[in-house]
Amino acid sequence: MAAKVGFLLIAVVLIAGVLWDTFETIILPRRVTRRFRLPRLFYRATWVPWSALARHVPAGNRRESFLSFFGPLSLLLLFGAWALSLILGFAIFHWAMGSPINVRNETVNFWTDLYLSGTTFFTLGLGDVTPRGDIARTVTVIESGIGFGFLAIVIAYLPVLYGAFSRREVNISRMDAHAGSPPTAGELLRRHIQGQNVQALGQYLHDWESWVAELMESHLSYPVLCYFRSQHTNQSWLAALATILDACALIIAYAEGGVRWQAKMTFAISRHAVVDLAEVLAALPRARKIDRLPVADLGKLRTLLTATGIPLRSSVEGDQTLDHLRQMYEPYLNTLSDHLLMPLPPWTLAKPMDNWRARFRNNLTASRLPEEDKDLMV
Repeated sequence: MAAKVGFLLIAVVLIAGVLWDTFETIILPRRVTRRFRLPRLFYRATWVPWSALARHVPAGNRRESFLSFFGPLSLLLLFGAWALSLILGFAIFHWAMGSPINVRNETVNFWTDLYLSGTTFFTLGLGDVTPRGDIARTVTVIESGIGFGFLAIVIAYLPVLYGAFSRREVNISRMDAHAGSPPTAGELLRRHIQGQNVQALGQYLHDWESWVAELMESHLSYPVLCYFRSQHTNQSWLAALATILDACALIIAYAEGGVRWQAKMTFAISRHAVVDLAEVLAALPRARKIDRLPVADLGKLRTLLTATGIPLRSSVEGDQTLDHLRQMYEPYLNTLSDHLLMPLPPWTLAKPMDNWRARFRNNLTASRLPEEDKDLMV
């Protein structure tokens, strides 16, 4: 008797735990800070071996293609894990009550309870196995309602998730013409400066302030979006975020005037985003052995800022400020990059690339347009 009561409690805890976890993950529009959560355990158990396999795939299109399957596939597996847990919980509940069910010419055992629970959850209504007694009928009705509601919530959840993904990708695609692919802070500044659109740079950073705020809100509410890869292998949401942080850090460190104020605002929300996302993914900040900004590249970026005509601060003061700002966000970018296998962009490239310039031959291999059109972007 005591064992039966114990299994009843296990069933109730399992059902309630899955339902609450589903509510927190899909319906609750805020970040959940509780450490013990089924999705968190699920993604740790699945992402670790998946990313380990990906590390053995040569970097490039093959690796990106392999990694791109994880986000959508893990979502389906998580839904399946929730459904199986609920079916198992109700089966244990029936079994602990003594299997009060009607079945023809067969021995009743736990598998019969599991079968009843499965057909009830998916509202099949086969009728070959039916509950007996008021309590069993009540539990069956409750499970049927939960199963129907669960499927409805999942169906409604997918458009919301993919809508957030599409909105994220729009600005990432737009960044190609502004900063290249992969994007770099140096190229972003160069194109605005040579195009004599320094004032437009402030508006551009303002637009990205809104994008980062939306990215933070959506990815904290639905962390699975962090694992969704971008359409092009040389683009990612993390690379875009890193480029914006780098560009803002340069402007804050060396520039004066109104653009610097907007850079501060965009830097603040962007740094907030990388810290919170690293926390959600349980990725501890870490320093990288190789500096992303060599001294030679820093000199080129200073020269680039000088060409803007914007009043600049002294190099010594600017270098100190830039170093301090980088320490505020680069450890979090590093850990997100290592965890998600999304490479961070450099600060500047000798030969920047643009996806919009790409063309395809008959064998679908990308090639570059002639260099004569380079001045189109300046």
